[in-house]
Amino acid sequence: MNLGPGIELADAAFVALVVRAAQSVEGVRVRRPRKLELDGARLELALAARLGLVLPELARDVQARVHEAVETMCGIRLAGVDVTIEVLDT
Repeated sequence: MNLGPGIELADAAFVALVVRAAQSVEGVRVRRPRKLELDGARLELALAARLGLVLPELARDVQARVHEAVETMCGIRLAGVDVTIEVLDT
């Protein structure tokens, strides 16, 4: 991923950044950390969430933390972070 003249970010480093930001929200686990899709300026994440949590609130927290981390650390202003909660962990 090109971050500017002479600055490259390895895909693995970008994945690690996004996964760490998403999983900083309590009760969240990124399901497919190697299949993050950056479509234009939208990022898509598939998550597992702990049963009993308020899912819309959890999803909004993940969106905010990932958006902030990518913008702060990479200088990429995302148009959005799309979150799909695929599994509930017990």
